[in-house]
Amino acid sequence: MSVRIVVDSSAGLPSDIAEQLGITVAELHVMDDDGGGSTSGLSAVELAAIYARQLERGGDDGVVALHLSKSLSSTWSAAVSASAVFDESVRVVDTHTVGMAVGAAAMAAASLAREGADLDACERIAENTLASSETWVYLSQLDDLRKSGRLSTGTAVLSAALLATKPILHLKAGKLELAGKTRTQTKAFIKLTELVQEKADGNPVFVAIQHAGVDEAAQALVDMLTEVLPKGSRVLVVPLVDALAVHTGAGAIGLSAVFSSGFGDNSPE
Repeated sequence: MSVRIVVDSSAGLPSDIAEQLGITVAELHVMDDDGGGSTSGLSAVELAAIYARQLERGGDDGVVALHLSKSLSSTWSAAVSASAVFDESVRVVDTHTVGMAVGAAAMAAASLAREGADLDACERIAENTLASSETWVYLSQLDDLRKSGRLSTGTAVLSAALLATKPILHLKAGKLELAGKTRTQTKAFIKLTELVQEKADGNPVFVAIQHAGVDEAAQALVDMLTEVLPKGSRVLVVPLVDALAVHTGAGAIGLSAVFSSGFGDNSPE
C-alpha cells in the first residue's frame, strides 16, 4: 500500500501518466451554455467519496489532494471541507496555480509514494515542486477569459491599451497578470522561451506545454525551447483540457515549467 495522490482534471495530466503513477483524476464539471461553455467545481460530497475510496485502496496511508487555485475555483474550499472528515489523513495542498504545474507536483508526489515515502514526505515534495514552478498563458484573444471572470477588467483594458493583441499572462499567487505584450505568435514564443531560459539559469527544467488544438504552433514552441534549454531538460506536450479551454478560447497555449530544485528525479521518463 502507499500514499494516494488525487488531482482534478484541470491539472491536464495525460491519462497514460496518471495510470502509470496511480494518480486519481477527479473530473471537473464542464457545461455547454448558450454562447459558450462554463465549468463548475467539485462538491465536498463528491470529493469526500473520492478521498474515501483512495484511503481504502492505499490502506489508510493517506491522500495528498492537489486542486486548482482557490482563487480560480470553489473546488479547493470543497476539498478542505471534505478532508475534515478524515482528520489528518487527507492533506489538501493550496497550489496557487492550475494546469501542468499541478500535474507535475502530482507526478513528483506519486513517484515518491511508489518508493514507499510517507504522507509528510509526499506532501512536502508536492509543495516544493509547486514552489519551484511557473506558469504562463499565451492567448490569441482575451474575450473568453474576461467573460469567465478569471481576468480582471483592469488587466484586460491595460493589455488592449498597450496593443497586446496576443498577450502573455503570468499566473502568480493564483491570479493572472500581464507578463508581456506581443503582436505576433512568433514574438510571443520568443518571449516565453526567454522567460523559461532566464529562470532555468543553466539548470535542467521540466516544461509542459498545453495547447487548444494548435499542434503546429505548440511544436514550434517546443523546437524553440529544446534549442536553448540546458541538457537534461524535458518538454512534454499535451492537449489543453476542456476544463481550461472553455475559459481560454481557441489558439491558447499554456506553459508550465518546474525548475530542477523542485522537481528532482521523481518524474516518469
